[in-house]
Amino acid sequence: MASISIRNLVKRYGNLTVIPDLNLEIADHEFVVFVGPSGCGKSTLLRIIAGLEPISAGELFIGDRRVNGVPASQRDIAMVFQDYALYPHMRVYDNMSFALELRGTPKAEIDMRVKRAAALLHIEPYLDRKPKELSGGQRQRVAMGRAIVRNPKAFLFDEPLSNLDAKLRGQVRAEIKALSQQLKTTMVFVTHDQIEAMTMADRIVVLQNGTVQQYDTPEAVYERPTNQFVAGFIGSPAMNFFPVELQGEQAVFAQDGSAAPIDAESSSRLRKSGKAVLGIRPEHFAVAGDAAAGATVTVKLVEPLGSDTLIHFDLAGAAAIARVEPSLRPKVGDRVTLRPQPAHIHLFEAESGTVLR
Repeated sequence: MASISIRNLVKRYGNLTVIPDLNLEIADHEFVVFVGPSGCGKSTLLRIIAGLEPISAGELFIGDRRVNGVPASQRDIAMVFQDYALYPHMRVYDNMSFALELRGTPKAEIDMRVKRAAALLHIEPYLDRKPKELSGGQRQRVAMGRAIVRNPKAFLFDEPLSNLDAKLRGQVRAEIKALSQQLKTTMVFVTHDQIEAMTMADRIVVLQNGTVQQYDTPEAVYERPTNQFVAGFIGSPAMNFFPVELQGEQAVFAQDGSAAPIDAESSSRLRKSGKAVLGIRPEHFAVAGDAAAGATVTVKLVEPLGSDTLIHFDLAGAAAIARVEPSLRPKVGDRVTLRPQPAHIHLFEAESGTVLR
């Protein structure tokens, strides 16, 4: 088992710099998730750790060992890909044991490792089957089992759940998280799905244009985003944003002059006025009984989800979403008064997007 240390890493393809200068410390036994939009550099960074991409500048350490230029086969890293990469002509057992056979591992130890991994992943009944006889979730477990038998220093997952349907994705996601707790091994997981990041990670790396925007626990990234990009990317549905003018302990919406109160603590921290962006998550709107207690909006679309309901509306010239109790039973065209909860209001600089604290 090992920590992973990335120091002043730069990655270029010709004249194109995709990772300008990245520093990251992943602790031993930690489960870290790289998340961000397509093209942000998360898969490239994972491939660099695996040794599948060379480094243009900087240093990479796995444990105490500097691995710049060390081939992938000598890094003691196991990688699980999106497309499973199983040998179609081999049984499940043989797919899992193949790397150990190449190393010359004794047969008794191979058998012990394969059966132990199969038990962890609940695939013992499938050891004599070929990959084509398995479902997508079962194939993914085999790919994970092939990595586990090697007892690597770290596991790298490159969007391994993308090919699974929604129900199976949730099941395998929980299994990977449970597996990380049982194996107590360093794991790095790449995904574009922020729900996967929130539910699985010990810490999340939010990337944009090859730059770390925030590196923190899921709770901190959700509750205290460092900028407007992170705030908008983490959370489902996404945070609502409105241009506002800060005036004392109020944020006045630029479009229609309505106002939202800022909690006293935020107001004392800000000590400034001017243009800003107000962010409020859909779940942090309160339904008010008194029209004077909030903004009255017209429901444009209703999405019932069972446990709660999403309503779409326009506020201060911007499209927005609120998450409300299903007992409200809103209909298109209804008028609803909503009040942003002051303690959950986020304020960002209008130009830079940096959080105002």
